[in-house]
Amino acid sequence: MGKGITSRKENYSQWYNELVVKADLAENSAVRGSMVIKPYGYAIWEKMQAQLDKMFKETGHSNAYFPLFIPKSFFSKEANHVEGFAKECAVVTHYRLKNGENGIEVDENAKLEEELIVRPTSETIIWNTYKNWIQSYRDLPILVNQWANVVRWEMRTRLFLRTAEFLWQEGHTAHATREEAVEEAIKMINIYAEFAQNWLGLPVVIGTKTENERFAGALETYTIEALMQDGKALQSGTSHFLGQNFAKAFDVKFADKNGQLEYVWATSWGVSTRLMGALIMAHSDDNGLVLPPKLAPIQVVIVPIYKGDAQLKDFDEKVDAWLAQFKAKGISVKYDNRDIHKPGFKFAEYELKGVPVRIAIGPRDLEQGTCEIARRDTLEKHVIQQEGLVDYVEKLLIDIQNNIYQKALKHREESNHKVDDFESFKKAIEAGGFVYAHWDGTSETENKIKELTKATIRCIPVDNPQEEGKCVLTGQPSKQRVIFAKAY
Repeated sequence: MGKGITSRKENYSQWYNELVVKADLAENSAVRGSMVIKPYGYAIWEKMQAQLDKMFKETGHSNAYFPLFIPKSFFSKEANHVEGFAKECAVVTHYRLKNGENGIEVDENAKLEEELIVRPTSETIIWNTYKNWIQSYRDLPILVNQWANVVRWEMRTRLFLRTAEFLWQEGHTAHATREEAVEEAIKMINIYAEFAQNWLGLPVVIGTKTENERFAGALETYTIEALMQDGKALQSGTSHFLGQNFAKAFDVKFADKNGQLEYVWATSWGVSTRLMGALIMAHSDDNGLVLPPKLAPIQVVIVPIYKGDAQLKDFDEKVDAWLAQFKAKGISVKYDNRDIHKPGFKFAEYELKGVPVRIAIGPRDLEQGTCEIARRDTLEKHVIQQEGLVDYVEKLLIDIQNNIYQKALKHREESNHKVDDFESFKKAIEAGGFVYAHWDGTSETENKIKELTKATIRCIPVDNPQEEGKCVLTGQPSKQRVIFAKAY
């Protein structure tokens, strides 16, 4: 099976686009900027979704579902929110079509009294709903999450990373105190970091966004930032402390223990199918996908090398016992005994699709009680005894998961730069990676640096050491370094 994928060094962007399509993850749809997530790609998303959903529920959250359509007037109630999303909103103006002289056209007699926004995010519709749910401190906290699709009318799109419609989860919580809401926002960014590191195999930096980069309507945005192989950053999850902004916009108050009316405190937090892009770009190579075992739809594939039906029957009997053992350990395994493709084709196919472990077994292996194990992350092959095979593979999957993380961590650490002047800063940004530099704390300087270098402040790390220094652009005093990078 010829892969025909452009190499990463030749053209990273083209490599990514080709890999998404050729590995059967997704494809562009007939609607500009929208994608079809194919079964193999969706199977990875389902594994992400299942693990995150478990983590949310373990921290006391419940799932609910809110409408896709939001009255336009809701958006105007929170000024920063409408300003932040106005350019990306898709608007429904009519509710019926009719046959016209030039074919199907909008029925002008079916104009909506109030136009509807197709949700780009759900704060407004949810806080309008919470107004009916909250009267007293006894009704708090509300810890709700929804799995949904959202629409943001992006001009420049790329599969998984930026599409007009995408899948995500959005948590929306309501609290009686500021402290409780801040604690929730921090708790959820840490859940995302744990998921990124332990399941995606993705090292991340936890930090806060600058005022320029904050979510529209938030008082504080916490973020996890990851570094891709091309040296660009990818924001991989955010959690927002919304203060009382949405409670005030929708007049959501509660009676405290003394009977005093107070505005509710809020958070929202989300990750999306953009994590699929992170997974691909952080680990994959010129041969195809490299998937962390915990998220691989198929963790182990067994490929027999045989001649004729009689020989295949011998393989089938041997492999059936392995399949039962693998399944008993919760390891997802596929036995590919299709006779329509040669073994070489199958090897290339599963390498392209990032299956972590491949087991090949031929006639000599049957005689000698051996098999060949190939690991996807390093492309190493070993011949081992069949006895103890399942236990060996179980340990190997753990090793592969860890190795994928360590490789990504090593790349990030080697791509960290600490600079103190603007010439060094520009060179470091061009080289790619996380650039740790002093900044004077002003939006003007932040914007000017972006204009001159296309680099943005990815975050102010939460564990940032205090350090006296001078802003790389203005020379003004600074007490800490922040992370700059070019980003997706």
